[in-house]
Amino acid sequence: MDYFPIFVKLEGAPCLLVGGGEVALRKARLLLDAGARLTVVAPELAPELAELAGAGRLRHLPARFDPAQIGTQRLVVAATCDAAVNRAVSDAAQAANIPVNVVDAPALSTYITPAIIDRSPLVVAVSTGGAVPVLARLVRARLESMIPAGFGRLARFAGAWRERVKVRFANVDERRAFWEAALQGPLAESVMAGADADAGRQMQALIDQDVRWHAGCVYLVGAGPGNPDLLTFRALRLMQQADVVLYDKLIAPELLELVRRDAERVYVGKARADHTLPQDDINALMVRLAKDGRRVLRLKGGDPFTFGRGGEEIATLAAEGIPFEVVPGITSASGAAAYAGIPLTHRDHAQSVVFVTGHLKDGSVGLDWPALVRPQQTVVVYMGLSGIKELAEGFMQHGKPGSTPAALIESATTERQRVFTGTLETLAELARAHAVKSPALIIVGEVVQLSGALAWFRRNEEAG
Repeated sequence: MDYFPIFVKLEGAPCLLVGGGEVALRKARLLLDAGARLTVVAPELAPELAELAGAGRLRHLPARFDPAQIGTQRLVVAATCDAAVNRAVSDAAQAANIPVNVVDAPALSTYITPAIIDRSPLVVAVSTGGAVPVLARLVRARLESMIPAGFGRLARFAGAWRERVKVRFANVDERRAFWEAALQGPLAESVMAGADADAGRQMQALIDQDVRWHAGCVYLVGAGPGNPDLLTFRALRLMQQADVVLYDKLIAPELLELVRRDAERVYVGKARADHTLPQDDINALMVRLAKDGRRVLRLKGGDPFTFGRGGEEIATLAAEGIPFEVVPGITSASGAAAYAGIPLTHRDHAQSVVFVTGHLKDGSVGLDWPALVRPQQTVVVYMGLSGIKELAEGFMQHGKPGSTPAALIESATTERQRVFTGTLETLAELARAHAVKSPALIIVGEVVQLSGALAWFRRNEEAG
């Protein structure tokens, strides 16, 4: 290890920055964020640095560097484009035993600035010892996606309770076990969601060993249209926390691979005419598992509140007093349309879009046809594959021309995606001829004709 990683307290400390350009601006922002009392030495300042000086955030010394300016600074940074000046700054600072950093010159620096993930008071620093700064930034980018923005709030919350926990649990191992339990699950999610009062009650109950707060919870998570890359950060985090996952046929296998390895997986069906568990039984199962102290992930395709019966499920949980959280997902209509190159609205073709379910009930499709056949409108039909013939006929019988463009999209956004474009007249035959299977969406409207030119994700696309 070439460098010893430390965090230096700069609140109110005098620091010197030599340079007035864009690189100096970046360094100035970091130093100011840390609370430094900053002096910038440069004949001229970049506009944003000048604004900071004008606002009193820093002191500008309009001069060239002079070793006498080093004085008793806590930290020195050289960020000029003049190698001779940078070396002079380094020599002067080292002679005064003051830590100095010369940007992009590790050999002249006694310390280096890492790539930073700031979730204050939680701060993560990444460094390659100055060897490959770009690699450090790439690692930082990966960590940024893994560390929720709410972790800063969680760290502040834990800090506020630290002394009370220390009094309650005198043993170090007991404290460690307590914090490991407290900083995961419902309490942590309440804190990161901003539910401070609820989180405070949970924390006090945990300290008091109130068993009610050891009950489980339910995460109702939208898994998006199928491609794992389209999951939200929050969805992925909860998938990796859950003790048990309830999923149905609409969940792509690739998504299940992201669930915690040792989590119990329960298939609840929900395919057309193949409901392994009726909805009431699914609701009861979630309640039972949560009351057993499990963290339950109810993983739903698309968005849980768009034809996903999510409202019914959380109504049951609320009635039973089960803590729950709802994580929205990219609804299947948006994902399918984007990956098929079909804009749902378009200035020249559609000023509105309607989502409907085409699920057959008693052999018929009960839709508000007059509302669906309006011009300059796109209609997306969920769960319409089984009644596709009746759907197409319904559109045409209520005034939509048989030549109206229509599309079938199977397994949208995944490597198995197939897109078939045609018209209302040919839609049912397209489904039959190509043996289209669920999950599949139907899009009806003039925007479908744009797919040929705009489809960027090309997987088994055919016109008919």
